[in-house]
Amino acid sequence: MTKNENTMPSMEDFGALLDEYMGKGSFQGKVVSGKVIGFDDDIVIVDVGLKSEGRIPLRECGMGVELSIGDNIDVYIDRYEDKDGNVVLSREKARREEAWGDLEKAMEKGEHVIGTIFGRVKGGFTVDLNGATAFLPGSQIDVRPIRDVTPLMGVAQPFALLKMDKLRGNIVVSRRAVLEETRAEQRTEMIKNLKEGEIVDGTVKNITDYGAFIDLGGVDGLLHVTDISWKRITNPAEILSVGQTVKVQVIKFNTDTGRVSLGMKQLEEDPWIGVNEKFAVGTRFTGKISNIADYGVFIELAPGVEGLVHVSEMSWTKKNVHPSKIVSLSQEVEVIVLDVDESKRRISLGMKQIQENPWKAFADSHNVGDEIEGEVKNMIEFGIFIALNDDIDGMIHTSDLSWDVAGEEAIKEYKKGQMVKAKILDIDVEKERISLGVKQLTEDPAAGAMETLKKGEVVTGIVSAIEENGIEVDVNGLKGYIKRTDLAKDKSEQKPERFAVGEKVDAKVTTFDAKNRKLTLSIKAKEVDEDKKAMEEFGSTNAGASLGDILGAALVKKAKKAKEETAEEKPAKAKRTKKAETAETTDAE
Repeated sequence: MTKNENTMPSMEDFGALLDEYMGKGSFQGKVVSGKVIGFDDDIVIVDVGLKSEGRIPLRECGMGVELSIGDNIDVYIDRYEDKDGNVVLSREKARREEAWGDLEKAMEKGEHVIGTIFGRVKGGFTVDLNGATAFLPGSQIDVRPIRDVTPLMGVAQPFALLKMDKLRGNIVVSRRAVLEETRAEQRTEMIKNLKEGEIVDGTVKNITDYGAFIDLGGVDGLLHVTDISWKRITNPAEILSVGQTVKVQVIKFNTDTGRVSLGMKQLEEDPWIGVNEKFAVGTRFTGKISNIADYGVFIELAPGVEGLVHVSEMSWTKKNVHPSKIVSLSQEVEVIVLDVDESKRRISLGMKQIQENPWKAFADSHNVGDEIEGEVKNMIEFGIFIALNDDIDGMIHTSDLSWDVAGEEAIKEYKKGQMVKAKILDIDVEKERISLGVKQLTEDPAAGAMETLKKGEVVTGIVSAIEENGIEVDVNGLKGYIKRTDLAKDKSEQKPERFAVGEKVDAKVTTFDAKNRKLTLSIKAKEVDEDKKAMEEFGSTNAGASLGDILGAALVKKAKKAKEETAEEKPAKAKRTKKAETAETTDAE
C-alpha cells in the first residue's frame, strides 16, 4: 500500500463529501417545490426530493387553505436535518421569499403594493405585505395628522415602497405617497370642473378654531367659521365633526392658487332679508345674550340675527363698568331697537331705554334753586359728588363751595359720608349732569361791592396779608392783590415789608373779574394819575417849571386860600355869637 493510500481524509474533506452527497450547496436556504405526501395531526409531510421528508406545521400554510395528498407546495429549506433526522422546512419563510421577490419587482417598476396595517411600534406601524413585514412611519400614514388610526387597522390598502434592504430585512412603505398621487389626479380633474356657486358634497377632514377643512374628493376647501351658520358660532366643533359628510357651496375659487372657499349658511335663506320690517325702530323685543365684549353685548333677536347693545346704552348710571358686571351670558333681557342698517347687517339696541331715566325723573320733581341734602359720595380735585338718590349724584364745583375759600382748601372742609346741604344750580338731562352749590345758600358778602366797583376807580382797602411779591388787600369783602411793582411809583418804595397787616391803603382798580371774584389793584397807577392831574391844573413842564416847583406852588396857594377863608369866617362868627347873647338876655327878661 502506498503512502497516499494510507492517508485518511480530513474533516474538511468529509464535510465537502457530505455536502455533495446531501446537495446542501444547492438547496439549503432556498425555496423549492414539494409534494404533500401525508398528514400527521397538525403537521403536513412534504417530499422535496431529498433523502428524507420535511414536516411543516399546518398553521403556516395559511388560514382557510385546504391541502390534499399530491398537492404541490412551495417551501423554504431551513435545515437538512433536525434531531429526528427530518428536513426542516418553512412555508412562512417561503411566502416571505416570494413576497420579497414580488416587492423587488414592484419597486423596480415603481408600482404600489397591497398591505394591511396590523400593529403599532415606536414611531409608526407594522404592515403585512403578503407575508413580508414592513415599517410605516407615523408621518407617512396620511397627508395630515390623524388622531385615531383605528379605522385604518386591518384594512387592505395600497402602499408605496420607499426603501428595501433584504440583508437586514427592512422595508419602509408610505400610505401618504399613494394618497398624494391619488389626490393630485383627482385635484386636476376636479379643478377643471369646479365653479363658483356650485353645490358639492364633502367630508370634514380637520377642524380648527377658525373653521374646518372639507375634502371634496381630491381638493380641500376651507369652510370658515363665519360661513358655517347665520347664527354666531364660537367653535366649529359645536356643529361639525371629523368624518362628517356635509353639503357645501363653492363661494370662491382661485384657479391660480387652487384655494377653495366654502359655505354652508349660503344654502339657507338669509335671515337678514327684511329686518327693517321685522325689527322696526322703537320696537321692544326679548332676546338672549349670545356674546359679551368690552364694548357691549350681542343679543340674539332671531336665529341668525343679532343686535348690539353698546355699553353706553346698557345703564343710565353704570358708566365705567364692564358689561359682564351688568349682565351674564345666555341671560334673557328686554331691549328696544334704536337703529337698523340692513346693508351693513347692524342693529343697534338699547337696554337703559326700557327703564325710567333717573335724570329726567329728578328734573320733573325738582327745580333750579331748590335746596337739597345728600351724602358726600366722592371727592375729586375739582369738586365733590353728593348722592341725590340711589341712582344719581350731583356735583359741587370747588368754586361753589365757599365765598371766601377756593380750590383744594375748600374741599378740605368735607369728608366722605358727611351730610351736606346744597342748592340746585342747574339740571341738564341730556348731558346727565346736575350742578349744586353750597355758598349759594348764603348771601354774597361782597355783593354790594361788586355792584358798585368799576375798573379805574380808586378804592380804600385793608392789608390782609403780606407776601414776597406783593400784598393782599380786602376791599369791602373782596380779595384784591397789589403786585410788588405796583406798590409805588418810586422803585425804591416798591417794598411789601413797608406795609403792615390792618393798614389802610388807597389804590386804583386795574382789573376786575366779577365772575371769578378777582381784583387787581395798583398804588403806582393812582400816584401816576395824581401827578397828571396836578400837571394839568397847576402848570406844565414845558414852561420850564419842575414838578416839585409846581407842587410847592400848589401847596402855598392852598394854604393862602385856607387862611383867607379863616379870616372871613371870624367876623361872621363874632356877629353870630353877639346875636346869640342878645337873644339870651331877652329871654331872661
